[in-house]
Amino acid sequence: MAEHTFDLVVLGGGSGGYAAALRASQLGMTVGLIEKDKVGGTCLHVGCIPTKALLHAAEVADATRDAGQFGVKATLEGIDLPAVNNYRDAIVSSKYKGLQGLIKARGITTIEGQGTLISPTTVQVGDDTVVGKNVVLATGSYPRTLPGLNIGGRILTSEQALQLDYVPKSVVVLGGGVIGVEFASVWRSFGCEVTIIEALPHLVPMEDESVSKQFERAYRKRGINFSVGVRFQEAVQTDSSVKVTLENGDTFEADLLLVAVGRGPRTDGMGFDQVGVTMDRGFVLTDERLRTNIPGVWAVGDIVPGLQLAHRGFQHGIFVAEEIAGMNPMVVSDQNIPKVTYSEPEVASVGLSEKAAREKFGDDKISVYDYNLAGNGKSHILETSGSIKVIREVDGPILGVHMIGARVGELIGEAQVAVNWDAHPEDVAPLLHAHPTQNEALGEAFLAIAGKPLHAL
Repeated sequence: MAEHTFDLVVLGGGSGGYAAALRASQLGMTVGLIEKDKVGGTCLHVGCIPTKALLHAAEVADATRDAGQFGVKATLEGIDLPAVNNYRDAIVSSKYKGLQGLIKARGITTIEGQGTLISPTTVQVGDDTVVGKNVVLATGSYPRTLPGLNIGGRILTSEQALQLDYVPKSVVVLGGGVIGVEFASVWRSFGCEVTIIEALPHLVPMEDESVSKQFERAYRKRGINFSVGVRFQEAVQTDSSVKVTLENGDTFEADLLLVAVGRGPRTDGMGFDQVGVTMDRGFVLTDERLRTNIPGVWAVGDIVPGLQLAHRGFQHGIFVAEEIAGMNPMVVSDQNIPKVTYSEPEVASVGLSEKAAREKFGDDKISVYDYNLAGNGKSHILETSGSIKVIREVDGPILGVHMIGARVGELIGEAQVAVNWDAHPEDVAPLLHAHPTQNEALGEAFLAIAGKPLHAL
């Protein structure tokens, strides 16, 4: 039995945990990083990176299938999913090795094993105790299911779906949020028949309603079926299929059922509640500066209520390290963290939705401009449709930006800066964009809402 002592102990090596460790090491702290599996967590190994690799392969499949409209003769012979998986795994492996090297180069001590919090300053890992002046809880999340819906056989979570070595003929996707619509997008591009079931009134229900409606039209055009506004009741699987029944009696049958109803906090059995950390349904409660109710114990990432995004975890980890170092970093609210759905079409947003802005400021205090990508040259070249909506306070700052269309996720950086810096459209409108780019569409929206549109009426 050994005891290890550090300035900072981080329990969990996912996005939030390793970001906290890296930033703390930069600031001169000694850091112990505890991880039971592989550093990088869900995002690197079974989330963001592998799924986006599949989405790129799906984009290549669509481009090949549609090549004729661009004067290119090409034929899509099929999808070699084992080869796609090899491509995906090579990317994950490369990023994993890079992260391991970075952690080692920063002098961070990685401790392998299951960690349990046994006091406000101590984590037990097997026979070893790891002691820190501060402890960061960063244990991440797991795929949720619903009561009475057992995972196994033909009923999968996203993590099992990544391990498939064949393209199913048909899939029902339970959940129309980010994970559900991304897998639906991949499978449809690979030639699968897909039906999405979402209990809320729209697909991508966390987005601005106008974007959700455009998204639904795009999915109908792609031949992706969906049911919204009716709750799931039961799923029964046989040797050859899964039959899904909704509360209104509607039924759907497919080869597989993907359960994509969100992710839960991975905190059970880790000692948090025994030590006295305030919890709510498995989540760790913190103040806006990510402090728990116990001095010296912090929490970051998916176990903190709010958006479950890898880059939110990064931001949390950096924030906590700087807070411990006395740097008083700026708080970024969940509302002002950018969100991207990497389907076809993509969806990207930051700030208030139109509905939320009207509720907060009043109808007469809000101005909205929706720029159609049909007016953007690069979007026309890419054969994509969609829009960029900008919401501002009348005579005030930009409150929200909401986008839909191919590759719009790459535009969210500028939108994030505008919203978080409380920029007025008049401030950013003079900064024109390179032509021809899709980025121009954001500039045109800023010009228009500032009252001086160039390529729009």
